[in-house]
Amino acid sequence: MRVVIVVLDGVGVGALPDAAAFGDEGSDTLGNLSRAVGGLDLPNLAAMGLGLTGDIEGVPPLSPRGAAGRMAEVSPGKDTLTGHWELAGLVTRDPIPTYPRGFPPEMLQPFEEYIGGPVLGNKVASGTEIIEELGPLHLASGRPIVYTSADSVFQVAAHEEVIPVEVLYRMCEKARELYREPPFLVGRVIARPFVGRPGSFRRTAGRRDWSLPPPGPTLLDDLVRAGLDVTAVGKVRDIFAGQGVTRHVPAAGLRATIEAVVREAAGLEQGLVIANLVDFDMLYGHRNDPEGFARALGEFDRELPRVREAVLAHPQGGILVVTADHGCDPTTPSTDHSREYVPVLVEGTGLARGVELGTRESFADLAATLAELTGVPGYRGRGRSFAALLAGSDDMRA
Repeated sequence: MRVVIVVLDGVGVGALPDAAAFGDEGSDTLGNLSRAVGGLDLPNLAAMGLGLTGDIEGVPPLSPRGAAGRMAEVSPGKDTLTGHWELAGLVTRDPIPTYPRGFPPEMLQPFEEYIGGPVLGNKVASGTEIIEELGPLHLASGRPIVYTSADSVFQVAAHEEVIPVEVLYRMCEKARELYREPPFLVGRVIARPFVGRPGSFRRTAGRRDWSLPPPGPTLLDDLVRAGLDVTAVGKVRDIFAGQGVTRHVPAAGLRATIEAVVREAAGLEQGLVIANLVDFDMLYGHRNDPEGFARALGEFDRELPRVREAVLAHPQGGILVVTADHGCDPTTPSTDHSREYVPVLVEGTGLARGVELGTRESFADLAATLAELTGVPGYRGRGRSFAALLAGSDDMRA
């Protein structure tokens, strides 16, 4: 079977019951966003059933062309790694540590010894704001800028003319080596090269992530073990630390990533293509820009028919999934991720139409469903499959 999963990074559909414990009470990325901009115009996503997942102004609750619902996150987090791993069937038990007061001195010491001096920053910050704040000092001192966020990330920013990109990458590789285990564990080390001059700094496409490997098997591993191809588009390879990925297709930016998805889906004979569209989260959610977020959603919606055709018009047929990994509500004071339900929209050759999935107990339900639909032997992940509903049966299998 041919499967294409498109993850709309940060596109949540309402606060989870435990959102207050994460500081996210009242978050509702699509609902609040739609009201902030006076309604969303997303006819193709509406036809897939997006309006059934929440109260989204401008998106009516239409009977879906396939199946539509929302999924809750079981794992204790709201970050990119945790969300994607659970989508792939891996429910984690322990949250990855975060550093809301910056990294402790004893944690930074071995990194600073490696680079030959102290870092700048060492605090929670927006990436664009911290390079504007500390960029001039960085230019003068040559010291890299280190910062974190509400996620478990160790980010290193450096001007390409001060610290060449390859040197920055080596610094990050050392940080990944240092921070793989408790007590100084981080989920991702991220290189953030930038260029320009004070007042007009801009980050480049040279970003690179070094993630922790998933702490257990995922659907991607099981597909590869069964001899199928798994193509990761965009940052997905980094999210899974290359585990369970047979081919990587680099892509930066919404349009380029969509083009890569269309191209890879059209050429897929069997297996999985999984892509992450990071712009919603990175460019608009974290920057509290509802208008930009809405424009990007509209652009994806306009391109969605091309994605559908590449998947569903293939002679062998296929399955298209549109989902998300967490929320990133651009209307709240927070600039971080939000603990939310995510949509799950599924359409496929030979699958039932008009299926309302309601609220699923776990993101992992998607992986369990795809494992059943594709006949992958020995699926080792979690989740309750809703494959029987997609076949038009009233029977629900655990």
